[in-house]
Amino acid sequence: MPQWASFDAFLDDTNRAKTDRERQMMVDELIAEHVEWPWIEQDRAIFAHFSAEAESVALNLDTIAADPPFAPMTRILGTTMWYVEREFAPDDLLDYMIAIDDPMTPLAKEPDIVTRIARHWRYDSLNPILMTTAQTSVSILRMPEARPFPDWTAMTNVPRGTVHEHNIDSGELGFQGRKLWIYTPPGYQGSGMAYPLLILHDGQWAASTLQVPEIADALIKHDRLQPLVIAMLQSGSQAERDTEYIANDAHYQFLLNEVLPFVQTSYRIDSAHIGVGGVDVGAAAAAYAALRNPAVFSSLMMISPPLGKGAYSEQLRQYSASFIEAEVLPRRIFQSVGRYEAPGRFVKPALALRDILRAKQGVYYRFVELGSGHGLAGFRSILPEGLAWTFPGAAFS
Repeated sequence: MPQWASFDAFLDDTNRAKTDRERQMMVDELIAEHVEWPWIEQDRAIFAHFSAEAESVALNLDTIAADPPFAPMTRILGTTMWYVEREFAPDDLLDYMIAIDDPMTPLAKEPDIVTRIARHWRYDSLNPILMTTAQTSVSILRMPEARPFPDWTAMTNVPRGTVHEHNIDSGELGFQGRKLWIYTPPGYQGSGMAYPLLILHDGQWAASTLQVPEIADALIKHDRLQPLVIAMLQSGSQAERDTEYIANDAHYQFLLNEVLPFVQTSYRIDSAHIGVGGVDVGAAAAAYAALRNPAVFSSLMMISPPLGKGAYSEQLRQYSASFIEAEVLPRRIFQSVGRYEAPGRFVKPALALRDILRAKQGVYYRFVELGSGHGLAGFRSILPEGLAWTFPGAAFS
């Protein structure tokens, strides 16, 4: 039996302890007894950090309405334990970090945010659930009703497809040598059949951190996703990404006249079943292409498109009008948004577009609001639903 049935019971005992030595002994017992952190009790989560050297510790969480978005931790007197408690919705899935001896000055005025993060912010070593990129790792809070967040690459007994790497140039957009990753499903080599195609933007994320090939493998195994080919296009710099992806005819022509011919020539593609998708402005690029040519792009997956206030808002706000005016839309559309994303840029326009698309006839449409912010953790958590809706497998037939 655990010594402490709740965190409050633990705190009560430490408060009654008469010496620092007694309190530290209780902390040592807690470390040995309670191995899963954050400690989740109904609608609250307790975050902890154990350090004898730290002078200050804080929880870094984007949903905290402050600059910096930190919740300072409290140190239990005379011990190595720091902690903080926060309340969450039952389905929240959020990334966070631990800030150690951070200067606690506003991030908006920080001249060197990269150095500050590297020096003071850490993932939670007590929490095994991580989101890892080439730059850093962040920890994941998963409340009891949140979507699963497995490491899809670690799943055993899942037949694996193959990812082929190509270079692609574009006369339409004027670049050379970007990467194009092509996923082919298990059994592709020996089948001889033609496959549906999904084109995804921001391929450098899709092929790695977002684990799209591995998610596809698992969904295909369980008949939730049709076996398909996925083309994952590398984006340019942030400035190039914005100008190329947002309401850009040249980008649409790039997809239609350069990407599709290359993929259709190199792989066996069923031209009657082509989809396009993305996250953030990559979702906006996907929507623009599908609106321009729903006869070609018959499936559309939009994860957190920024259709409201902010950069390029004038162009982005036209998307809703285009959906209203469209006489023909892609046959299958998936859309999602995180409830903790910026309201004016993401949430409010997403809800408005939801109402527009629900009123459209002849469209198989699904909208999901998830308990996440605007980040790769939320994007990865919703991808299985987005993929399975866009190209449903036999389990949905």
